[in-house]
Amino acid sequence: VLFLQIVHILNMTSAKIVSFLLHPEESLHSLQNRIEFETGISTGNQELLLETGICLDPRKPASQCVIDGVRGWDSYMVYLFDKSRTVYDGPFACRSLSDCVNYIVQDSKIQLPIPQLRKVWAEAVHYVIGLKEDYSRLFQGQRAAMLSLLRYNANLIKMKTNMVSASQQLKAKLEFFHQSIRLDLERYSDQMAYGISSEKMLKAWKEMEEKASQCAQAEDIGYLDEQIMALHTEIVELQKSPYARRQGEVMESLEQRAIDLYKQLKTRPPDHAYSDSTDMVKIIVQTVQSQDRVLKELFGHLSKLLGCKQKIIDLLPEIEVALNNIKEADNSVMQMQGKRQREIWHLLKIACTQSSSRSLVSSSLEGTASTPAATWLPQSSSGNTAPHPLSSLAAPEDGENFADMIRENVNYLELFSSILQEVRQEQNSMMVS
Repeated sequence: VLFLQIVHILNMTSAKIVSFLLHPEESLHSLQNRIEFETGISTGNQELLLETGICLDPRKPASQCVIDGVRGWDSYMVYLFDKSRTVYDGPFACRSLSDCVNYIVQDSKIQLPIPQLRKVWAEAVHYVIGLKEDYSRLFQGQRAAMLSLLRYNANLIKMKTNMVSASQQLKAKLEFFHQSIRLDLERYSDQMAYGISSEKMLKAWKEMEEKASQCAQAEDIGYLDEQIMALHTEIVELQKSPYARRQGEVMESLEQRAIDLYKQLKTRPPDHAYSDSTDMVKIIVQTVQSQDRVLKELFGHLSKLLGCKQKIIDLLPEIEVALNNIKEADNSVMQMQGKRQREIWHLLKIACTQSSSRSLVSSSLEGTASTPAATWLPQSSSGNTAPHPLSSLAAPEDGENFADMIRENVNYLELFSSILQEVRQEQNSMMVS
C-alpha cells in the first residue's frame, strides 16, 4: 500500500477533489482521459498545474503529479483548470453537514447530555477545520494560477524585447538605405549627361525606394507595445490586490475558537449534565458566512487572473506575426541594398571599359597623325634656298607609304567599332538585369 501512487486533482471549476490511483508507467494522456470521464472537461481544455504554476509535461509519465515523501503521499494537489473558461462562478456550495451537526444547527438550544455533546461538537470542530482547509486548497490553486500567469508574462516580456530590438534594427537599416539611395540617385542624375544612362535601372532604383517605404510599416509596433504595457499594468495591479493574499484569518480564528470551546466541554464532568450548542452553532454559521465571502473574492480574483492570461495567449501569435514581418522586411531591404551595390559596380566596370577604349583610340589617332606629317614634310636641300613648291608633291615611291597608312587606319577603325559594340552589349545586359 505504501508504494501505491495516488494523485489528487482539485477541480477549480467545481471546487471538488477527485483522486486517481496511478498505474505503473501510465502516460499523462491516459490520466487526462480518466479526468475527462470524471469531470466532463475534455483533454484539450484541461490545464493541470502544479503548486509552482508549472504545467504538466505531456511527454512525461503521469507520475510527475506525485512528489516523493510523506507529504506527497496524501496531501499534494494538482490543480485542474478549464481553458475554455475564463470566468469562474464561485463561491460554490460548502461541504455538507453530518446528520448530528445538522441536528444542532437546526435547533441550537436543544439540551444534550455531555457525552453525546462531545461527539457532536467533535464533528462540528472537524467541519469548521474542513471549511478552512477547503479555502486554503482553493487559495493555493489561485496562487498556482498567478504563478502560471507570471510565467506567461515572462515569455511575453522576452518576445517583446526581441520584437523591439528587431524593429529598431530595421528602422536603422531603412534610414541608411534611404540616405544611400538618395545619394546614389543624385550622383546618377549628375553623370547622366556625359556618362552612362539606363532608364530601366533608374526606374528599378525608384521602385526600391518606394518598396523600402512600404517596409517601414513592419517596424510600426506601437499598437502591440500599448497592449503589452496595458497587460503589464493589469498584472501588477493583480499582484498588489489584497485578494492575491490569503484572506483566511477570520476562519482561522473561528477554528481556534471552536477548538477551545470543545476543550472546555471536555473538562466538564459527564455525570447527568446537559448543555445546549448555541456557542458552537454560532461559530459554524460565522465560518460558513466567512467562507462564502472569501470564496467570492477568491473566484473573482481568479477570473481576472485567467482573463489576463487569455489576453497574453491571444497576443503571443500577433507578436509572432509582427516578428516575421520585421524579418521579411529586413531581408528585403538587405537584398535591395545588395542588388543596387552590384549594379553600381557594374556601372563602374562599364565606365572603366569606355575610358580604356577612349585612351586606346586617342593613342592610335596620335600615332597615325605623326605618320602623314612625316610623309608630307618637304625634303630640305643642301643649300639655304627655299624648295620648289612642286618638290613637296608625292613621288612615285611615296604612294606605297600612303597606302600602308590607310590600311592601318582602317584596322584601327574596325578595332574601335568592336570595342563600342562590346560596351553596348554590356549596357543592354545591365538594363535587362
